[in-house]
Amino acid sequence: MDLGLKGRVALVTGSHRGTGSAIARTLAAEGAVVFVHGPDPGAGQQAVCAEIAESGDRAHAVWGDLHSDTGACQVREQVLALGVGVDVLVNNYGGAASGRWDTLDSDAWVELYQRNTLSAVRMVRAFADGMKERGFGRIIQLATIGVISPNARMPHYYASKGAMANLAVSLSKELAGTGITVNTVSPGLIHTAEVEANFRATATRRGWGDDWGTIEARAVEAFMPNPCGRMARREEVADLVAFVASDRAAYINGTHLRIDGGATGTVL
Repeated sequence: MDLGLKGRVALVTGSHRGTGSAIARTLAAEGAVVFVHGPDPGAGQQAVCAEIAESGDRAHAVWGDLHSDTGACQVREQVLALGVGVDVLVNNYGGAASGRWDTLDSDAWVELYQRNTLSAVRMVRAFADGMKERGFGRIIQLATIGVISPNARMPHYYASKGAMANLAVSLSKELAGTGITVNTVSPGLIHTAEVEANFRATATRRGWGDDWGTIEARAVEAFMPNPCGRMARREEVADLVAFVASDRAAYINGTHLRIDGGATGTVL
């Protein structure tokens, strides 16, 4: 299937590692010119770009701290300096933090909102006008299935990610008739190096052994049961993002898409 991404320009925030780097590689493999972003010059985006180049695809490294308007403008200037506009914006940058209702102070809530929500807003403000001028755009928010099934722990994380999904619907209405679609992709547990390291530590404490296949099955059973019986692979999430970014997905707009192996078990 031709996704129509050849020659498109994509920016994937937080693509210096983890799931973001897989999204960047997949979009590049589909023919897009990809900007690989990290929060600082040495975050790892150069290495991701080198991997993409080895495959014969095109990528450029950019950096900027998206916690501030200044950092977001810095990213925009680096992109525009190459004389291109962004067609596909994947707001992947962000992350979780530990905490519970009785331990989190106001600063912790503000920090997660800055990291996960306002970072995305800043990127939209930086690139949406150019998309409108060209009559095409894809804005994709990376959230979590905790948007619709939050836990008691990390309430500030789930609230900030929930805001991302909410603003995507609002933005899709704001950009009606422009050729730009706005959607949210929400994964469940993803097998990344960090997740594996955390669950290996859990396995040591709980006596699950050191075989990763066994650890994954026990971790999924304990923390996020799903009919697939495993975690998502980064490439699976990237494939969904690539489709949503494509010409083929032009009628998918203002939508929240789950990729959780059936963990949430709901119709909507």
